[in-house]
Amino acid sequence: MAADGDLIDRFLDVVWADEGLRAASVAAYGADMRAFAAHAARRGRSLTEVGRDDITAYLAAEVAAGRRPRTTARRLSSLRRFYSYLMRRQEIACDPTDGIEGPRTGLNLPRSLSEEDVGRLLEAPDAHDAEGLRDRAMLEVLYATGLRVSELVHLKTHEVDRLAGVVRVMGKGGKERLVPLGEEALVWLDRYMREARPALTGATGTNGLFLTRRAAPMTRQAFWYNIKRYAMKAGIGVPLSPHTLRHAFATHLIDHGADLRAVQMLLGHADLSTTQIYTHVARERLKRFHQKHHPRG
Repeated sequence: MAADGDLIDRFLDVVWADEGLRAASVAAYGADMRAFAAHAARRGRSLTEVGRDDITAYLAAEVAAGRRPRTTARRLSSLRRFYSYLMRRQEIACDPTDGIEGPRTGLNLPRSLSEEDVGRLLEAPDAHDAEGLRDRAMLEVLYATGLRVSELVHLKTHEVDRLAGVVRVMGKGGKERLVPLGEEALVWLDRYMREARPALTGATGTNGLFLTRRAAPMTRQAFWYNIKRYAMKAGIGVPLSPHTLRHAFATHLIDHGADLRAVQMLLGHADLSTTQIYTHVARERLKRFHQKHHPRG
């Protein structure tokens, strides 16, 4: 197992250094690989000695233990990545994961809001005070750009080009992208910068874009609390997540005919398959519309 442990550590170092994954993702890979290494050891095999039957037996044991299909599929994905790494390094002659199909996980469609719901949510903050104006600007920017909440709260003033109407975002893996803001978001952002931010900044001179009353950068948790508060005020009954406006941004773009690859670039997805889920969201909406309004629906 010591050799297996070294192999896993080297694999995790490569995943972290070359692909810039978050610490939580790297830890998940490590947990998956150590669980499989323990299974292989019980069968008297090292990670470089296992065959297809060892992996299928492992997956069968996972299912028998009541693991959710999504968890089992993720563990198989970790194994595929690990053995692809060993193949590239020529440490094994063949990939034991070849030809193994994962469990069907179903399609986990993201929850979204209708355009009417979004409108009510955006109008919920009281823009007559500094914090309300800040929150309105944040919601407008979030819906206009599809940023992750973590990306929004970490924005700096110099990353927004109001003349060009774009925001420069540092996304996952240190990848930078430019995202258009749109006229409405620019109007509210300009108002915030003129009327509210100076009152929140005080004498600190911080370069964080969105600030709390203590002149500190807004946190993800605080903004998520605000979103839930405004959703309640707006009478929105759909369960929300921190990504709800991001999902609405993508879904509404595709509903109005946006190109999928353009949406991929705006969202900062590395893989188009991640973006394709929004085509399913739009398709499900069309099906419900047809069932409701067509005489033979």
